[in-house]
Amino acid sequence: MRQGSCLCGKVTFKVEGQLAPPDACHCTACRKQSGHVFASTDASKASLSVRGEAHVTWYQSSAKVRRGFCSSCGSTLFWDPVERDWIAIAMGAFDGSTGVALKAHIFTADKGDYYEIADGLPQNPQ
Repeated sequence: MRQGSCLCGKVTFKVEGQLAPPDACHCTACRKQSGHVFASTDASKASLSVRGEAHVTWYQSSAKVRRGFCSSCGSTLFWDPVERDWIAIAMGAFDGSTGVALKAHIFTADKGDYYEIADGLPQNPQ
């Protein structure tokens, strides 16, 4: 089990089981929401428990996806494809060691011009 929280601690969460290797999304929406790159792991919705859900605000960023953040401190927490049985959880919100390593970069065609991706991991332009 892994656990995490937002910056102010009003939202906490636990994920049962091992975490999937995360990816780093460089799309414009993720960059604008997170302030840079959004690294996240995917977990089944059934494996996620959230306390302080009243402090999670959902922004419907498209017809198929909503993004969850803490309404108090603004921490980016979740990326939820509403018609799926899984949810993406922000890697930066986990407490302590996660035991996983980044597996790939996605939407690299949209990455910012102020940085390079030079870690040798696979890069998917879309």
